[in-house]
Amino acid sequence: MTEVLNLNLDQSLFNYQLEPVADKSILITGGTTGIGRAIAILLASQGAKVMIFGRHQDDLDEALKDIRAAGGEVLGLTADVSDPEDIQRVFQEFDRQMEKLDILINNAALGYGPITDGGYPEWEYILKTNLLGYMAMTHEAVERMKANGWGHIVNIGSMSADVREKDSSVYVATKSGIQGFSESLRKEVNPLGIKVTLIEPGAVGTDMQSQYPPAEQRERIEQMKMLRAEDIAACVLYTITQPRRCDVVSLQIRPHLQEI
Repeated sequence: MTEVLNLNLDQSLFNYQLEPVADKSILITGGTTGIGRAIAILLASQGAKVMIFGRHQDDLDEALKDIRAAGGEVLGLTADVSDPEDIQRVFQEFDRQMEKLDILINNAALGYGPITDGGYPEWEYILKTNLLGYMAMTHEAVERMKANGWGHIVNIGSMSADVREKDSSVYVATKSGIQGFSESLRKEVNPLGIKVTLIEPGAVGTDMQSQYPPAEQRERIEQMKMLRAEDIAACVLYTITQPRRCDVVSLQIRPHLQEI
């Protein structure tokens, strides 16, 4: 005779409450294209109040149109995350428009190849965008979040930090930096009530994958060798809707048949 184990399950488990997205104030760097735009569309469509920025007015205009078409509430401006004055301007506008900062999504980044390409000015710009931009945005966010006693910082990294593929050493250096920064940051700000999540995608069909023309990207997505930007947006939604007692510290997502 099989013994039946009485687990005495707490009935509250059957009424699991996720953290709502509606009415959260969210700032997204690089929110005008690719992964950032997909995140903005999804979160705004769920009722979040979103602000995005990017470097180019045309991309901003198109992103704002798409987000509003999805039924979202969004604000936007042009700014370069590598520029400290632009970062201050972004936060000044955010503070003017929003009551508080609930969630920062650090996403703005640029691809780059091997160290044998370019020179110091090019590497400096990549580092300012991909690493210092994350740090500077986080500094400003933490100042606001600790005053509120709560917040969530989501850093979009890359599985390149672990794969460390050939001919991508400059980019790998920045994403490895984001990986280490995120882990140390989490230990610093958790006592303030601030969550930190690192999301590391594999290959995603965006303008960053410049080695593949759009038609080939679509083909690779169909072959399950590449992700869509919306897949990463869904990961972000998952992490920020977990109960406050639950931290998603890191999450890796890759295409089912990614070759490296």
